[in-house]
Amino acid sequence: MSILLVSRGRDVSPWIDAIQSERPDLEVRVYPDTAPKEDITFAISWNHPLGVFKEFPNLKCIASMGAGVDHILKDPELPENVVITRVTDEHLTNDMATFTTAVVLNYMRGLSAYKAAENESHWQPKPYLRQRDFTVGVMGMGVLGAEAAMQLKKLGFSVQGWAKSHKNIEAIPVYAGADELDYFLATSHVLICLLPLTPETANILNKTTFEKLPEGAYVINVARGEHLVEEDLLEMLDKGQLAGASLDVFRTEPLPKEHPFWEHPKIDVTPHIASVTNPASAAKQILQNYDRLTMGEPLINIVSRTKGY
Repeated sequence: MSILLVSRGRDVSPWIDAIQSERPDLEVRVYPDTAPKEDITFAISWNHPLGVFKEFPNLKCIASMGAGVDHILKDPELPENVVITRVTDEHLTNDMATFTTAVVLNYMRGLSAYKAAENESHWQPKPYLRQRDFTVGVMGMGVLGAEAAMQLKKLGFSVQGWAKSHKNIEAIPVYAGADELDYFLATSHVLICLLPLTPETANILNKTTFEKLPEGAYVINVARGEHLVEEDLLEMLDKGQLAGASLDVFRTEPLPKEHPFWEHPKIDVTPHIASVTNPASAAKQILQNYDRLTMGEPLINIVSRTKGY
């Protein structure tokens, strides 16, 4: 049996090194070098060419290289009998939580505005916020969202969450479903999107959502670019309904040089670096599933195709 790496636009050499460091005798193939295809039972994937997995008659599992699986599930020709798994890694989780905390702190103290002033040699102290002055709302209370919320709570922020179903997280109220979304939005002065990308959550960061936030709210998107309706964000920023936004993910990546987000004074852009999978760490977890598959044992971190996460 062989492991197949399938990834467009990503250097997979760190993954090869990580896997071979753990299992020197395990054969690793990189798409399109897949012959013989009958030997492939396990694939590790990110942004694969659609329809490619139907070429492998003995494929049993597709493991995402990261926490997200929308790049796999969007394939209409995905084999029905193949199990899909995701990475749940403490490094990924902590990286996301520290990044979102840094962005909230930057918003609270207005540091981006001072950087702009520095570029113009302009000295102008401004009032700033404190933790008690606003509430942070986290959309998506899975592993990443829950940890982000808890880290902010430990720093003294008022934090609340929203999810598809109710969650029991100590000291953090979590609202659930469409019936409780409006109240959650109306009381969230900073909105962090950490939702999985599903048909239900695509385009959820839209004009209707933004209008339900308090006037002058701040939006942080570290989930997927497809969550955000870009034109609606620009309109709400220009009208003053939103005070600003921090965006780490985009519909097109890299973000085109001519995109209006680059020059907008109320938008901070980062190049999808909020939480980056460490191949050395993730490979250990993925290989556990490879071993389980080989021995006929149940896999871990299985994704529900129905839920999309």
